[in-house]
Amino acid sequence: MAVSLPIQTDFSLRSLNTFGVDACARAYLSVSCVSALEEVRNVAALTAMPRLILGGGSNILLTQDFPGLVLHMQSKGVQIVAEDDDATYVRAAAGESWHEFVQWTLDHDLGGLENLSLIPGSVGAAPIQNIGAYGVEIKDRFHSLTMFDFETGQTRVLNKTECAFGYRDSIFKHELRDRAVVLNVTFALPKNWQPNIRYADVAQELAAGSISEPTARQISDAVIAIRTRKLPNPAVVGNAGSFFKNPVVTIEKRDALLQRYPQLVNHAQPDGSVKLAAGWLIDQCGWKGKTAGAAGVYENQALVLVNRGGASGQDIAKLAAAIQSDVAQRFDVLLEPEPVFL
Repeated sequence: MAVSLPIQTDFSLRSLNTFGVDACARAYLSVSCVSALEEVRNVAALTAMPRLILGGGSNILLTQDFPGLVLHMQSKGVQIVAEDDDATYVRAAAGESWHEFVQWTLDHDLGGLENLSLIPGSVGAAPIQNIGAYGVEIKDRFHSLTMFDFETGQTRVLNKTECAFGYRDSIFKHELRDRAVVLNVTFALPKNWQPNIRYADVAQELAAGSISEPTARQISDAVIAIRTRKLPNPAVVGNAGSFFKNPVVTIEKRDALLQRYPQLVNHAQPDGSVKLAAGWLIDQCGWKGKTAGAAGVYENQALVLVNRGGASGQDIAKLAAAIQSDVAQRFDVLLEPEPVFL
């Protein structure tokens, strides 16, 4: 191995995944610049290993020790790089905390990301998952990103079209999986900002505070209040936020379910499909608040699986499988996990 790279072996990942699962990596490297990635690529012993690009550790479930090299992205930096009549363009390094970055934009009177407040994880991971909440997804504010390509050894800039964003999906989960490392992301924050309070939870939170014309900061505060009530703090109770994607079904499927379950929570999508609330489906199967060993379902939100203390990744995976089975049996709907199982 290259002496100049501070590789650590048998490295504990317990503090680097929000589930708090105790697992080790065969090798670990903290990465703060692209030159470290270039050097890794030039070391045969490292390129032969499986690779895991780690950000905030909020979208993984470690079901075993990782038998390869963990590259922990810790680059920092946020700056306004350009502006035009339509938008202000802000670039953030991959290692920045997502929530802290959103707060930075609000501190600089830049609206557009406020609905995505308090989502755990890093800036670099956000486009991979196309994170979203309360009516806004990354793709809605995305301009471009810079990535390092392990296959070619080159850096590339990708625009929105090239990232092929979908619901909790992107090219980084498909063609560029295991070869792309996001270095920084640039967002286009609109000059003509308009509040997005279409989701009832947000509208109700603002109304409770007698706020009829909210600022971006007030929407952020409302989202933070809602998420704090609904979701456990990973520093206190291990979790990865929403564990399952909201399933997307046809209108015909939705209508058939509505005949049997008139209270079915559903949202029509622009493409004619319908998104069902996974949390509601799980709750109807009686899982909210249940415990299976040291793993469990959060009492305030059935969509969140938690580590109640000492759960292994296998424990959480078994619980997830049991929930999937019950929902499929009752509703004939397949729940797909959001975290990557490793």
